[in-house]
Amino acid sequence: MLEEAADTVLETERLYLRKWRSSDIEPFMEHLNTRNVMRWLGGVQSRETFDAAVARLAGYDRDFGHTFWIVERKSDGEILGFCGLKRVNAPQPKLTGAHEIGWRLREDAWGKGYAKEAATACMDAAFSRWHAPFVVALTVAGNEPSWGLMKRLGMTHCPELDFHDPSYGDDLNPSIVYKITADEWNSRI
Repeated sequence: MLEEAADTVLETERLYLRKWRSSDIEPFMEHLNTRNVMRWLGGVQSRETFDAAVARLAGYDRDFGHTFWIVERKSDGEILGFCGLKRVNAPQPKLTGAHEIGWRLREDAWGKGYAKEAATACMDAAFSRWHAPFVVALTVAGNEPSWGLMKRLGMTHCPELDFHDPSYGDDLNPSIVYKITADEWNSRI
């Protein structure tokens, strides 16, 4: 149990947000690398693509002290997905290096408030622990649940920051950007 407690980064009423473990890879691939979960994220990934993404996440954690952490349900230890903070590396020069919040949850965790609960904890940490001046979130117009959560978090769409990502086809472009400043976040509490 000490090992598990040591890798917890954030805790909410129902969730642990924690560092990745090698034992997370297979259940994550099984429950989160599905057609429906990956619909707005470029489609189901090959194992090689997924492994490269996990390596990038480890690099964010190493370089910045934050990443997209595993979301684990306290009641049963199930991995629900990830949520966290990284630095923007998308092809939008106005955002390069900014704090970006992101999440991905498995289908059977949708609609239960887990994403908002985890994202709220991450926003609090972005502004209090990492002193971010603002946080952005990236999505596409078709991913209404994602930008719906962004709005519920108090974020605002910034069309002047939207951009075309050449990594994706026309169906996943443009990338749309939502943003919230530290002052806006703190004033809503």
